[in-house]
Amino acid sequence: MNYELYYWPTIQGRGEFVRLAFEEAGCGYVDVARQPGRGSGIPRLMRFLSGQESGELPFAPPFLKAGRRVIAQTANILLFVGARHGLAPQAEYGRLWTHQLQLTIADLVDEVHDTHHPIAASLYYEEQKREARRRAQDFRDSRLPKYLGYFERVLERNKGRRGWLVGSQLTYADLSLFQVLAGLEYAFPRAMRRLSRRHRRITALRQAVEERPRIAAYLHSQRRVPFSEAGIFRHYPQLDAQ
Repeated sequence: MNYELYYWPTIQGRGEFVRLAFEEAGCGYVDVARQPGRGSGIPRLMRFLSGQESGELPFAPPFLKAGRRVIAQTANILLFVGARHGLAPQAEYGRLWTHQLQLTIADLVDEVHDTHHPIAASLYYEEQKREARRRAQDFRDSRLPKYLGYFERVLERNKGRRGWLVGSQLTYADLSLFQVLAGLEYAFPRAMRRLSRRHRRITALRQAVEERPRIAAYLHSQRRVPFSEAGIFRHYPQLDAQ
């Protein structure tokens, strides 16, 4: 199947969760908005969003064109890709459990975004600094430990006992947790240094994903866009204060 991924070309964002799945699975895919030439790039992405390219109308990127299918929402895309490329269990309950973990990761990603945009995404960070400081403090002190503790317990209770979230094999949920941990360490290095001492299993999972051959090759390639203050995970020192 030919895969076309549609996402903003200059940031990792939510599209990176899908890229990691494709890279680990060794799937060929086209990152459409990054392609030069007529019929590609941002103009084609915008044509899809306006409904000019397909009868299916996604709300926002990322979305995936797989043959005649157009699939939107990160967790939904991963549910589709994971089942077809060995990144999810074959049994129905295992697939649902993996999807459930991915939806929890999506909740965490939303809360990370809201640390620097607590009032409105349409406003610049500089227009909501005071509110961002308050939101980030609550995130560091309350919400982040709760999420990390949850995934630590999931790893501890997994009967597969191989360091993955589901069973004994890596799934797309492991790749997504890796991405979140990498982003959190970029955005909140001081908080993550403090919290990592209490969450050794998720730290080990991050290292295990990072060392997988295809992921390692991707992380060291030019295809991997670096973190920046334009994406979801942003490093503002005042939001990482003790």
